[in-house]
Amino acid sequence: MECPFLVDATKSFKSIPEMRFTDSEQFGVERSTMCKWVYLFQKEYATVDPALVDFVGTDEATTCVGVAIRNRKNGMTSVAHIDFPNIIENALSQMLSLVVDPSSDAELDVHLVGGFEDVLLKESNDITELEDRKKTEGHSFPLCNKIIERLWTRPETFHLQTLCVLHHNTRRDSEGNAYPIFSGFSVKTSDGSVFPASFDSTSRCPDEVIRRIRLSSSYEDPSLKGRLLETYETHTDQFKIEPCCWSPWKRYMALSLQQLSDAEILQSCSTSPSAEAPDFVENSRRQWAYLVEHPDWRESFPEKKPRIFRRAADGKWERSFN
Repeated sequence: MECPFLVDATKSFKSIPEMRFTDSEQFGVERSTMCKWVYLFQKEYATVDPALVDFVGTDEATTCVGVAIRNRKNGMTSVAHIDFPNIIENALSQMLSLVVDPSSDAELDVHLVGGFEDVLLKESNDITELEDRKKTEGHSFPLCNKIIERLWTRPETFHLQTLCVLHHNTRRDSEGNAYPIFSGFSVKTSDGSVFPASFDSTSRCPDEVIRRIRLSSSYEDPSLKGRLLETYETHTDQFKIEPCCWSPWKRYMALSLQQLSDAEILQSCSTSPSAEAPDFVENSRRQWAYLVEHPDWRESFPEKKPRIFRRAADGKWERSFN
């Protein structure tokens, strides 16, 4: 964390103006530029080809960490939004599967952004039980620690270029409460430059609500245990959201959660209630409304087929029913 090169790199990263992505014609990246990006939700990853995609990124990472790996030689770039330490082993293998050419030695640039000092780390003689010690570490520290550990022990050659995590990514208010400085970033695929980024509801696409529901359903699916969710197909530049099922219990839970106040939703559904973005509650309520309106998952995945989205001529995503 105190490596002079990485400290300077973090300072440089913090000085870059945040890029705001939107599909609105009024703000942000205008569609007239034909800018093409790929957006990742929590627990998703995507590997993109610079010949097909201009930017790839994620946001909404408070205690989560965004990881980018880019092959210096061919520009292939993989980005993941990692939420728990137990998926890191498989996550890195998934990310590297299309980034690394087995026939050549790849030089790989790595960027980590997200995670903050959600709990003040302190060692005390009174902390003897493992569970008590884990509580003092919060969520971000074990996750960052595991990512660095696995990068160190893997056989590939990694060059850590950005480490904007933990105290490098923490600001405090007048009462000492901690908040992340950045919760999102994006990679420009043509040259590998990385910058702070945020995405509004129009740019977190395609199929935002279904992908959010798929995330929550994935924790109940044994086949997805310890793995990142695949939604984007690299070579075809299209999204393919595989079927996910939800039981009547999901609808019952959604009806119950809808009765909570905004404050109760933050406390019940977030690992960092005070640090969430203003739209966190709204996004949660939209998921629950969808589950209540569509209690049978087969309505969303007719004939148990995936939902496929392709880019239209204007760069926007369109659902394909072929």
